[in-house]
Amino acid sequence: MRALPSLEVWKLGIVNYLDALKLQEKLVLDRKTRKIRDTLLLLQHPATYTVGKRRTVHNLLIPQSDLEKVGAELHYTQRGGDITFHGPHQAILYPIISLRELGLGARSYVEKLELTMIELAALYGVKASPGQTGETGVWVGERKIGAIGVRISNGITSHGLAFNIDPDLTYFRHIVPCGITDKEVTSLRRETDLVLPTEEIIQEQLVCCFAKLIGYNSLIWKDGTSICSDKDEVK
Repeated sequence: MRALPSLEVWKLGIVNYLDALKLQEKLVLDRKTRKIRDTLLLLQHPATYTVGKRRTVHNLLIPQSDLEKVGAELHYTQRGGDITFHGPHQAILYPIISLRELGLGARSYVEKLELTMIELAALYGVKASPGQTGETGVWVGERKIGAIGVRISNGITSHGLAFNIDPDLTYFRHIVPCGITDKEVTSLRRETDLVLPTEEIIQEQLVCCFAKLIGYNSLIWKDGTSICSDKDEVK
């Protein structure tokens, strides 16, 4: 397999959803015109519900007028997938990468996003798997631990995945998560008896899993230092 170029990782902390959306739009244009290399945004959002391009807002179970009372916002996007929740203590990855240059198709890319979260869960002894037909994301039994919603424009990706480290799961009671009824949402904290390291370490482990699965030969970290060693994490 040919060596791939480096992946640049931006560690952004907690970012308002609309600000992150605008940043993605700019970076997608820059990637299309080759102004930037493949770039990955690593961040969290304040409590936010997002609806995909199918506009399935009917899966929001409380009146929109009550969102302020629960401390959340609602935003519409052009990504795939149904309604989902983003909030603190989630690990969110937004890859802005060229699938054409990587030689990846859309289905293969989504499968690698699934495997990214599955491999992270496995580090903590949690057995996760892709959903059944019609069930997007990654599951631990009947409990969803990670969501996926992507957009691909001229071969350039945006949006991505959200893995539940230890978010406030009560927010999920106000939606039909990803349009799937009668299923629970869970988190890494709930599914393991292990003492978890800091969220920063878990987030970086998630990035390392992604980079290894895609095949990048190195990572360039902005606003942080990598916990990955070239020998162990990125070939």
